[in-house]
Amino acid sequence: MNTTSILRGLTAALCMSFAGQTSSLANVDPNLPVYESVSGVSGNLNSIGSDTLNNLMTLWAEGFEAIYPNVNIQIEGKGSSTAPPALIEGTAQIGPMSREMKGSEMDAFEARYGYKPTAVGTSIDALAVFVNKDNPLESITSEQIDSVFSSTYRKGGTPITEWSQLGLEGSLGGRALSLYGRNSASGTYGFFKKVALAGGDFSSSVKEQPGSSSVVQGIGSDLAGIGYSGIGYTTSGVKAIQIDGIEPTAENCLDGSYPLARQLFVYVNRDPREPMDKLTYEFLRFVLSKQGQEVVEKDGYYPLPAPIAEQILNSLK
Repeated sequence: MNTTSILRGLTAALCMSFAGQTSSLANVDPNLPVYESVSGVSGNLNSIGSDTLNNLMTLWAEGFEAIYPNVNIQIEGKGSSTAPPALIEGTAQIGPMSREMKGSEMDAFEARYGYKPTAVGTSIDALAVFVNKDNPLESITSEQIDSVFSSTYRKGGTPITEWSQLGLEGSLGGRALSLYGRNSASGTYGFFKKVALAGGDFSSSVKEQPGSSSVVQGIGSDLAGIGYSGIGYTTSGVKAIQIDGIEPTAENCLDGSYPLARQLFVYVNRDPREPMDKLTYEFLRFVLSKQGQEVVEKDGYYPLPAPIAEQILNSLK
């Protein structure tokens, strides 16, 4: 089974792996292998891509460099759209992306190398809708999200511009929504546009931010703020609200009930006719190990179960 097939079937496989379990799904699977060092690993590894994965990449890099002092990892996280050009131009071996590569990006890579880039699933994210911690709103519908953030209303709603339209009363109810989102270089922007807005256009009122942390910081200092970001960027100043009555938990992402669940990827340049270079392979083996998935949980995302991590790793050999 190739990597693409594994990733496409990940949600179903995750549900099967956890069939009958109702708690502790966010915990790291104890059956994940402990990473053990090998000889001959050194050199420079460059990562260019997703801002959403920036903290994850940094933590993975720190853990990997602690094992291999002769490895130096450079990380740049300005948005998922920067990953494909970096892989094509050879300025990065690792391209983190919070969305799947577009067909045009895959085609451009294949035109250069004669084969497609390899996608490696690393973790699960709940793309969350956040409000200020002092905002009493607890839930929003998918249609309302489109009505808040979109200018095209493809889910059949009408414009929502004030908090009273979401059921709030008092002084906040009469205030205008203050919208926060990502810029167009972001995979989070692309995923939200595709899924939450059904491919529609964003409202011109959305304050586009250069990073996920900026989105959350803005909402945390703005009582009327509402925006979207990966669940791993949750802070004490904000809260993630339910969508269609569903919490953005690990369980709900894994069983497919949370509507904005997604996979977080790293893409690599792997010639299928040759073994993957040792440095990149060992880094990916670390990411998919017990230590690597502990990092996922530490950063607020949801780790992979051992059977899926094993399948993904085996597909890279």
